[in-house]
Amino acid sequence: MKIALFMILCSGVAGNCLEPIKINDNYDTFYDCMVSGYEESITKMQEIGPTSINENKMFIKFYCLPEKNKVST
Repeated sequence: MKIALFMILCSGVAGNCLEPIKINDNYDTFYDCMVSGYEESITKMQEIGPTSINENKMFIKFYCLPEKNKVST
């Protein structure tokens, strides 16, 4: 069973979050997915940049879920 990473971008100023976005479903373990979630969060924050992050008090949440219909090879 593969594990999928979902990320959610939020704004503390607006007080809301966007819908979860599936980033990847190729992880063999929960651990690998979680490490990737932290790494992807840093990358996304750097892409957004400090100005937008600070002005909108943006943050990222993520979670990992098993993909029940995926077959491991």
